[in-house]
Amino acid sequence: MQLTSPSTQIALESVFERIFAIGRISRRDQQLLMSTLLSKEDLDEKERQQINRIFAALQTGLLKVVD
Repeated sequence: MQLTSPSTQIALESVFERIFAIGRISRRDQQLLMSTLLSKEDLDEKERQQINRIFAALQTGLLKVVD
């Protein structure tokens, strides 16, 4: 099992917060999330919830994808 470093956890939380605060997800945000999350062996429950929240917001139009 791979442990999440505190700096990675803080970085992910700040990306999630920024995405929801501005109501947009940029390609850069998407790439950052994908690379960080894919580099981890396991996701914790909070990360899973945040990702599900992003998907739901995208599907309902609450988040927009911008370049």
